[in-house]
This record gives sequence, C-alpha cells and structure tokens, in this order.
Amino acid sequence: MAYVVSAKWTAKEGEAQRVEEAIRKLVEPSRREPGNLFYQPHRDPGNPNLFYFYEQYEDEEAYEAHVNSEHFQKYGFGEAIPLLESREREFYETMDV
Repeated sequence: MAYVVSAKWTAKEGEAQRVEEAIRKLVEPSRREPGNLFYQPHRDPGNPNLFYFYEQYEDEEAYEAHVNSEHFQKYGFGEAIPLLESREREFYETMDV
C-alpha cells in the first residue's frame, strides 16, 4: 500500500503566477525524496488560481519527511502557502487489488 495525498491550493487573486513558480521549484527535489513514489502538480485550465497535487509515498512517515524537508519548508511554506486563499488536503491509502 502507498500513502496518498490529494491537495488543492487556491491562490489569492493576482498571486497565481508566483504560486506556480514556487511549485515548479518543489517538483524535482520532491520527486527525488527517498520515500516518494509519485509527485504531480496540476493546474485547472478553467481557473488559473486553482492547483491540485496528487502524491504517493511509501508510507505516512515518508510524507511527513516531505513536509519537513528543506525544499518544502522553503518553497512551500516560505513562498507558496502565504500566497494562498485556501489549502485543502485529503489522505488515502492505495488498495491492494
């Protein structure tokens, strides 16, 4: 089973470009994390302020390591998140089928 994170970030009006720039800085270091299985940001074509993340980790501890990583602290909490109107997260586990 993988630990799955589904996250939705909504940028404040006028801040979407800066949020996108911070997200782009997050992608490669996040994908290189030891416990990361999949990390893909998305942008809503009908609402450029809306960003969606689909992420998979080996386990919850790997996700916590991601949140506490230097790059997420710098680009996530330091740059993108202060520019958000809202931030939602949901957590799942994959089914062994």
